[in-house]
Amino acid sequence: MRRLRSIAALCLPLGLGLGLAGCGLTRPPATVEAPFPAQWHAPLPHGGSLASLADWWRQLDDPLLVELIAAAEAASPNLASAAARVAEARSTRVQAGAALLPNLDGTASASRGVSGSSFGSGGTASSSSSSTAAIAPLTTLQAGLQSKWEIDLFGRLRADRDSAEQKFNSATAKWHDARVAVAAETANAYFAERACQQQLRVAESDAKSRSETARLTDLSARAGFTAPADAALARASASDASGRLTQQRAQCAVQRKALVALSGIDETTLEQKLAASPAQRTLPAVGSIASVPAQAISQRPDVYAAELGVASASADVGSAEAERYPKLSISGSIGRMQIRTSGFRESLDTWTIGPVSLTVPLLDGGARAANSDAAKARYTEAVSLYRANVRQAVREVEEALVNLDATDARAADADSAVKNYQASFDATQARYQSGLASLFELEDSRRTLFAAQTSRVSLQRERTEAWVALYRSMGGGWVRPESPSMTSNPAAKVATSP
Repeated sequence: MRRLRSIAALCLPLGLGLGLAGCGLTRPPATVEAPFPAQWHAPLPHGGSLASLADWWRQLDDPLLVELIAAAEAASPNLASAAARVAEARSTRVQAGAALLPNLDGTASASRGVSGSSFGSGGTASSSSSSTAAIAPLTTLQAGLQSKWEIDLFGRLRADRDSAEQKFNSATAKWHDARVAVAAETANAYFAERACQQQLRVAESDAKSRSETARLTDLSARAGFTAPADAALARASASDASGRLTQQRAQCAVQRKALVALSGIDETTLEQKLAASPAQRTLPAVGSIASVPAQAISQRPDVYAAELGVASASADVGSAEAERYPKLSISGSIGRMQIRTSGFRESLDTWTIGPVSLTVPLLDGGARAANSDAAKARYTEAVSLYRANVRQAVREVEEALVNLDATDARAADADSAVKNYQASFDATQARYQSGLASLFELEDSRRTLFAAQTSRVSLQRERTEAWVALYRSMGGGWVRPESPSMTSNPAAKVATSP
């Protein structure tokens, strides 16, 4: 009690004399250190700049991909939910800021009745005529303005406003993160569709080749030039290839339906667009990632949102602490009242200032202290989540860099393997047709070629996944907004902000 009386005695003159100055309570730091490494520990691609991230997809010169991403953003429920949360956070921010200002309400009322008495001066009933004369209609009209203002002595309302502001900024950053996620998911689905079509062409070529070999072997076996066992082997090989082709077609159909669901485009229309677009495009050179990790990771909207989460939790602690201290409010009103009766009219102007009320918390069973402790626990959690988010972001970038570098290095070997296995198969097939090679040798050569072709398609798909992962892990071209509140001294801001 002595502590509360001392603080109230100090802050009350400030609240009455200076209005907005008030007393401030120190909050925990709104910014904290994060585990940024001093440098990247993965191979860094070169050939461009980080600015190209903003135009990432257009580097492919594939208008269909850009169109699909735009359609997916329009159809995405996650993006719509994120936009709704931004609108909700904006409204909360307005409400929190309005609480710092006086509120003003207008009032108006009208009433009509009778006044007077039907009794004489002696207490007995008077005559009917005199009673009627004594009763006169009375009209009362009132209009006025009423205002109430809570003076923010200990910064509770300012803390609520700051928390709402950071939550709004965080919701906006999460909306951008949702956009990046939708673009990455759509691009992966598009590349998977293209890779599936490439693998389908490989399977079709393999099935066609095996079917032709089976046909020729069967003719040769009927003529007595080939053993029946070789003909059976050729037919089995053709059937095996036909089964793989059917399976591949089903996979491509399923993959296309996933792309339809993501983009919201009718399947027939999408098939026409895919048919009109080139089947394969070369990935462009990835921009240089020469900036230090702290600069690169800070351009991720999810990291920025987690950072704002710390600032918001810090403000919530300040608000919970301020709840434990007195509250000062002042009210007032102005108005006019008019009375009309039997030709008489009189107007009265009224005004009041007050009451000035001071509410001092005395006994609440520890509820306010518990709320403060809970806010501090949420702040600790926000700090931990932010640091974990940074570590995860660094991991994702470096994993994407490693995978992109590895797939790029393997691409030349994969192309060389397919080229030489194709030459070996062509030579073996020529020898088989001339009777110098067995069917077993031909099938073994064909199997090796098919495996090499499949591996190359898988490698191309893997490289596009790494390319998209790098896009997403670097923030998708999002630019971190300038935020003076995140660079100023948090403790000083709490004590001096209006």
